[in-house]
This record gives sequence, structure tokens and C-alpha cells, in this order.
Amino acid sequence: MIDKRNIYKILEWFAEAGISDITSDTRALTRPKTARYGCTYTTLSEIQSLPELREAISKVDISLKNCALNMVFGVGNEKADLLLLGEAPGAEEDKQGIPFVGQSGQLLDKILTAVGLDRSMVYITNILPWRPPGNRTPTSHEIELFRPYVLKHIALVNPRVVMCLGGTAAKALLCTSQGIMQLRGKWTTIDGIGAKILSTFHPAYLLRSPSQKREVWVDFLTAMDMMSGQNSSRSHFSLETG
Repeated sequence: MIDKRNIYKILEWFAEAGISDITSDTRALTRPKTARYGCTYTTLSEIQSLPELREAISKVDISLKNCALNMVFGVGNEKADLLLLGEAPGAEEDKQGIPFVGQSGQLLDKILTAVGLDRSMVYITNILPWRPPGNRTPTSHEIELFRPYVLKHIALVNPRVVMCLGGTAAKALLCTSQGIMQLRGKWTTIDGIGAKILSTFHPAYLLRSPSQKREVWVDFLTAMDMMSGQNSSRSHFSLETG
């Protein structure tokens, strides 16, 4: 017997297809299905610029954005060799509409400075464009919904290296159940993205576990090596507690 949840899903599918009478409106079964979230994958594949992608994301119909003040899209060099991918906006990011501007962002700025970079030289975005209520972890449904947009975002920037900041970002992008301890510091690739992907700890984790800053510093130098094709000559480690 089909349970009520599956029945509701079937009825919802018919409603989205424009079918009001299942017994007579069979022509609707062949109609192109428009995604309930505002953008079909066909439309997404046709997007050729970051402004177009931003507009498409802004039209996504999801209750998540009703709990947020601003959509947080991305910031930095739109042709950067290094793209930093976080989890989701926090309270300060939600207020300003800019990723990584709170305490975690301030520490990230210090990390970038330590390896000779700054925000004008990288591109920063998140898996989710809106802050989850109470800063909760993104749900599997939200990740599944926004992952195609994230892939398109990365493709438009076309970096040489993508660094996933934290376990949520890494697992979402790589479609894996492995934790950040297993993923950290390992290079990988995925279909549809030419960039090399490296996972490291999230700056928020470093605020709680400052002893792990050295590992993140090493990961960023590794990313720099990949982009330059050279071995790092840096030997001094210095990241003040954020």
C-alpha cells in the first residue's frame, strides 16, 4: 500500500505539470516540466555569466530565504585561480550579504595574508546562499537543491583550484559521506569541474581548535603550489588566534 507521503508527492507532481484532471488531461504528461524551485537544469546550463546565475538563484522558491535578511552570493576576483567554498552564511554574512565577514571571515583573511593572498585575488562563495535558521547545518535536501548551482558557479569562475572549507562543503561538493578528517589535505576531482579540489578545516573550527591552524596553513600552501607549479619556500608559521 502506498503511504500518504508518497501519494502527496504524486499529486504534487501532477499539479506542477499542470494536470487538474488525471483522467482527461493526459496531454500535460508530455509538457516540459519546470522546476518547482525556479530554474530548470536546461535553463541552468544556458547561463553564461555570474549575474545571470545570481538572478536564477534569487528566484529559487525555498522557505530558507524567508528566514534570511540577504542572499549571499559570492565575492572576490571573478577570474581567480583559487575559489574558496564554505558551508553557508552566518549572522554577520546575512546582515551584510557578503560571505566570510564575521569572526571566521576575519581569521580567513589572516590565513590568506599568511600565504601572500588577499580577497581581491580569490573568489569566495558557499554551498547555501541563505543563512539557515540558527546557523544549523544545511539539510540533505538543501544541499541536493543547490549543488547544481554551486557547480555552475565554479564553472563560471573557472578556477584552477577549489578549496572546500569544512566538512559540509567538502561532502556536498564531492558527494561523499567521509568526514573532514579523512578528506583534509587530499586532492581530488569531480565530473564537470576542471579544477583540482582540496579540502581543509573551516575557519570556525579553527576558532575552537587553534592547534589545527598549522594544518590549514599547510593546505593553503599546497594549493598555492598547485597553482604555481612550484614548491613552497615558506618555513615560518604564524597565524594569530582570531
